[in-house]
Amino acid sequence: MAEPVTTGAEAHGSGAFPPFQAETFASQLFWLAVTFALLYWFLAKVALPRIGGTIAQRHDKIQGDLHEAIAAKKEAEAAGLAYEAALSDAKSRSQAIAAETHQRLQAETDAKRRELDAALAEKLAAAEKVISETKSAALTHVEGIATDAADAILQRVLGAKPSQEQVSAAVKTALKG
Repeated sequence: MAEPVTTGAEAHGSGAFPPFQAETFASQLFWLAVTFALLYWFLAKVALPRIGGTIAQRHDKIQGDLHEAIAAKKEAEAAGLAYEAALSDAKSRSQAIAAETHQRLQAETDAKRRELDAALAEKLAAAEKVISETKSAALTHVEGIATDAADAILQRVLGAKPSQEQVSAAVKTALKG
């Protein structure tokens, strides 16, 4: 058949908690010291150097990254300054080119204007000469036409034909004055 159920206190006999038994204090303290010594040795020789190495690696990596960032910042600033200098140089060169082109075009325009002025002055002089010649020719014919017209008018008005010399002299006097 089945055996009766017993409690934990009956199984251990005395019923006191083993760590509090005074007979085992010496061995407990010995093994406590040995355990702490082994734990200290393990931490000092194995765990902490690994953790320290990892921390040192992280610190070195962070410092390296910071140095790289500072170098990149300096490089970016230098590139920015170079860009600004190049932009300023390009602006000044473009302004110089624009001014040079403006001066060249102005000079070309002035030269063409002078050529056209000279050509127009030449044409104007030629036209004035033609007008003067035409006027002179017309005035020489005017005297003859005026003499003929005056002769015809006097003949009609007076009913008699005046002398050609008298009419010519009268027309010349009228044209001069």
